[in-house]
Amino acid sequence: MRLEKVFAIQWAKLYPMYLKKVGAKGRSQDELDAVIHWLTGYDAAALRGLEEGDADLQAFFAQAPAYHPNAALVTGTVCGVRVEEVADPLMRQIRQLDKLVDELAKGRPLAKILRA
Repeated sequence: MRLEKVFAIQWAKLYPMYLKKVGAKGRSQDELDAVIHWLTGYDAAALRGLEEGDADLQAFFAQAPAYHPNAALVTGTVCGVRVEEVADPLMRQIRQLDKLVDELAKGRPLAKILRA
């Protein structure tokens, strides 16, 4: 998939997929929101607002209130791609979020996911 297509994915369509993924593994919406908040600074109310809008991933990350300074600690592979080796900064942010959601779905403790 071309990067432009990935960047144009609407947050309102992606968030329910993340929620379904973590919910199927017994994790809650609050835990998902905590992971997203840690990485981007969006609180639960802001996320609900984004679900109603048409923000794409490019806008979602560009408007993030406070991208976490320890985001570089999110390493590993997502879909066979090493997160820390992704050259495009926006794509790296997307992969970091994917990695955190994967860790949540796999049952990793929230404190470890948030690099506490």
